[in-house]
Amino acid sequence: MPRSVIITCAPTGGIHTPSMSPYLPVTPAEIATASIEAAEAGASIIHLHARDPETGKPDPRPETFKQFLPVIKQATDAVVNVSTGGGLGMSIDERLLAATDASPEMASLNMGSINFGIFPMLQKYHEFQFDWERPFLEMTEDFIFPNTFRTIRYAIEKLGGEHGTKFEFECYDLGHLYTVKWFVDQGLIKPPFFIQMVFGILGGMGADIDNLVHLHKKANELFGADSYEWSVLAAGRHQMPFATQSAILGGNLRVGLEDSLFIGKGELATSNAQQVKRVRTIIENLGLTVAAPAEARERLGLKGADRVGF
Repeated sequence: MPRSVIITCAPTGGIHTPSMSPYLPVTPAEIATASIEAAEAGASIIHLHARDPETGKPDPRPETFKQFLPVIKQATDAVVNVSTGGGLGMSIDERLLAATDASPEMASLNMGSINFGIFPMLQKYHEFQFDWERPFLEMTEDFIFPNTFRTIRYAIEKLGGEHGTKFEFECYDLGHLYTVKWFVDQGLIKPPFFIQMVFGILGGMGADIDNLVHLHKKANELFGADSYEWSVLAAGRHQMPFATQSAILGGNLRVGLEDSLFIGKGELATSNAQQVKRVRTIIENLGLTVAAPAEARERLGLKGADRVGF
């Protein structure tokens, strides 16, 4: 029998800017509400960034995270996953601030340096509410998102070794799988581990189904199908098709306004829960079931919500 599908929801992220959608959660209260609603709709993992409540700019400060992490924990049983991606341009120490303070069950970790081009959004969006938004997008034409072997090791040893946090290993290209494999061979990553395959970011893998199938095949060859869980996210209009394909292939998936602001062609999603409900309907129409948080914890070998720092 196929296993149930783990849904991750990423409610706000650090890529889209507030002017792009009135529904993008910005304040701690909005992020908490979006997360709780997504969990109620069927997400068992919530992947979290923070934003400055006044400007919507990505915010690494633990004190901002502290305004919504306990609220989410108290209202849901969902796994809280604190991003270490932060916002483009942050140092690795800034990116780790919130996770090392919160000691969560999970944290995301990017597995390689890439050109991270979101500047093409300037062709679509011309008016901005805040002064930081246009320069933020413009700078990515000449920007490398750095994730070196040293910084990856630092994050694994700091969060994994000192806090017992497990990772959502974000892989934007084939080479990132081999980086995961290198750390597995060094004994720093132990099964069961969680691979998040990322498609559709300019500078990373294109949103092509052949790429998804190839990565899944290579991951099985590198790790063995029983040693890891895999999930898929795709940016923008590719979100739902790739989520569906992952479920069909026996994988898990991620949705949320971090990855796409839309629910259909030209139609803004009015909430993260709307996307979760849509993909849950697809999963169940395929004859599959959605994993509850307890099952996600067991399959991913997490330490439990009673051992976090919030």
